[in-house]
Amino acid sequence: MHRLIAALIIAYALFAAPAAYAWGPLGHRLVARLAEPLLTPPARAEVQRLLATEGLDSLADVANWADDVRANDPVLGKQSAKWHYINIGEHACTYDAASACPGGDCVVEAIRAQAAILGDRARSDAERLQALKFLVHFVGDIHQPMHAGYARDRGGNTVQLNLHGEGTNLHAVWDGRLLASARLDEDAYARKLRLDPADLSSDTSPYAPVAPEAWAELSCQTATAQGVYPRAAKIDNAYLQRHRPTAEKQVQAGGARLARLLNETFG
Repeated sequence: MHRLIAALIIAYALFAAPAAYAWGPLGHRLVARLAEPLLTPPARAEVQRLLATEGLDSLADVANWADDVRANDPVLGKQSAKWHYINIGEHACTYDAASACPGGDCVVEAIRAQAAILGDRARSDAERLQALKFLVHFVGDIHQPMHAGYARDRGGNTVQLNLHGEGTNLHAVWDGRLLASARLDEDAYARKLRLDPADLSSDTSPYAPVAPEAWAELSCQTATAQGVYPRAAKIDNAYLQRHRPTAEKQVQAGGARLARLLNETFG
């Protein structure tokens, strides 16, 4: 009985935590799958080498690790809880480290910190693999618009909605309901959103910004755009159809920018 109660408490804590999950498992895996074919040979070789130290095959295998760790390693989960999001909606979607990310505890600075660890070949493989796991997930997180939105509603978590007769919230809709409304399995979705390597080859591409603060600002602008916050609590398929292309573009941007970041990290 005590174990059951403890499990329920952990489950509730994970569910209730502000901005705890982005895109859901499908979205995070899609970001990873879109990035992997775009890796340069040196980046691909080092990624595969690090993954192999734990018998893993692909970036998608670690895409949700940073969420899972909150249950599997409560200490590391608590330490990294604030690394999943940044709230800049109240600041005109402009990132200022001193006010928005005190102590470096936000997704912008977490991406920088983990990229530095990953690129440091003096570190152990275990440290670098953990950094890779964090990095794959956090680049997905920062492209979920609600993870860069308003602090006052915890990234849409407190905006209660009714979808198809069921209670939900704005954050949850953007986490998974938008992508799920396409009714595609992971393989089909990955084919639909597949990126052309040419999308990364030019500084004029839509994925050119390589600084995580720029990604956060762009995500915030999406989160705060007109129509994202519905006027009524009841939403329907029309809302999902209208905003799903935006969510898909964010997933594509996450995949492209993750690839660019890994390619730069590994030279």
